[in-house]
Amino acid sequence: MQWETVIGLEIHAQLSTRSKIFSGSATTFGAEPNTQASLVDLGMPGTLPVLNENAVRMACMFGLAIDAEIGEKNVFARKNYFYPDLPKGYQTSQMDHPIVGKGFLDITLEDGTVKRIGITRAHLEEDAGKSLHEDFHGMTGIDLNRAGTPLLEIVSEPDIRSAKEAVAYVKAIHALVRYLGICDGNMAEGSLRCDCNVSVRPKGQEAFGTRAEIKNVNSFRFIEKAINHEIQRQIELIEDGGKVIQETRLYDPNKDETRSMRGKEEANDYRYFPCPDLLPVVIEQSFLEQLRGELPELPTQKRERFEREFGLSTYDASVLSASRELADYFEQVNATCGDAKLAANWVMGELSSLLNKEGLDIEQSPVSAEQLGGMILRIKDDTISGKIAKMVFEAMAAGEGSADAIIEQKGLKQVTDAGAIEAMLDEVLAANAEQVEQYRASDEAKRGKMFGFFVGQAMKASKGKANPGQVNQLLKKKLEG
Repeated sequence: MQWETVIGLEIHAQLSTRSKIFSGSATTFGAEPNTQASLVDLGMPGTLPVLNENAVRMACMFGLAIDAEIGEKNVFARKNYFYPDLPKGYQTSQMDHPIVGKGFLDITLEDGTVKRIGITRAHLEEDAGKSLHEDFHGMTGIDLNRAGTPLLEIVSEPDIRSAKEAVAYVKAIHALVRYLGICDGNMAEGSLRCDCNVSVRPKGQEAFGTRAEIKNVNSFRFIEKAINHEIQRQIELIEDGGKVIQETRLYDPNKDETRSMRGKEEANDYRYFPCPDLLPVVIEQSFLEQLRGELPELPTQKRERFEREFGLSTYDASVLSASRELADYFEQVNATCGDAKLAANWVMGELSSLLNKEGLDIEQSPVSAEQLGGMILRIKDDTISGKIAKMVFEAMAAGEGSADAIIEQKGLKQVTDAGAIEAMLDEVLAANAEQVEQYRASDEAKRGKMFGFFVGQAMKASKGKANPGQVNQLLKKKLEG
């Protein structure tokens, strides 16, 4: 039987506010346990929450960026459940009247096609604390630093049909919230987490299958692996005569498997009701218009501009606009050297390779955008060849200074004097007289292979400093002559 996968994702993005959503406690990552939890966060009797205006602003920015309906009157609700790291016994969230309604996000797939993924809603809520098991033999420790941290939960429509599409969608959300400056997107620190709702159905069937939810997956690689494992598990279960049950599962990256965590709760299990301590939030149109004017250039807009303005391919433009920091770096390189294609090649090639090898982000690049642009200028004016440029790049990465300083210090300037190159070629041909005779006696096909030999000898004789274009041109003339 042919199966079709149906996937919906719930992404929790931690908003980059300095204080929590309902209290003045700090949100800094990595503080000592329970040092950033106020009486409000602890749910002490008599305390009242005060809504963080900046969290509302950030949620509205996201809504405008995905062309969504903004809930002009949105309401906070209490989601009631008991868990040790939830001191109040409920989570303040939004249910019937979320701040962001239906919207969409276009994603680019590996084959270059664009697919639209519907977004059902995005609502504000507070995070819970964290249970710690490692350091407490047979017991659990509770750290409430995260309790009350502002989250934007982004719920997609079940429009995703494969693990690769899911990863493309999460990457697009990740890029968008970073462009907007509303979330740092640090998945390792839990700033962006994903719950994956996965089901399968026979191809052609309209009704959805029973779904399982994989909770709190925190890397692109694990999202793909967890979904693929769950798809396989469900198909095998059904084909063996079993039934998929609606439940919450965890992904274990060490064993590359999902395992049952608990039965899946329905919304009515949580006994949602409007929070009596918080008034409805009224969003005025003038506020939205002001925010609309403050929106930065978004990833899709930047990609389209790179194609239109710089003549880059869709692939190159997509890679370079994937993060705001990378796009800014590329534009600085291009502003310095004035050659977008060369700038793109070096940023996506040598620079990306260096960063991957060293495990660095673009902001930590040992080669600044101005340095790289300056080096590309020396390629363009024939001061150095592409091959020598790689040596210069390595020296810049090692902290040896600018391209001009390195070229001067190491004597790497390219030889472009035609007379000097001709004299050097005469010596090379004289030293390889037998090969010259063979070349002249050969047919066109063999000459092509032999020509490379002479080019290699010439570049070796010049220690890589001769201009390759001139070497090819003059060498051809001499051999044909």
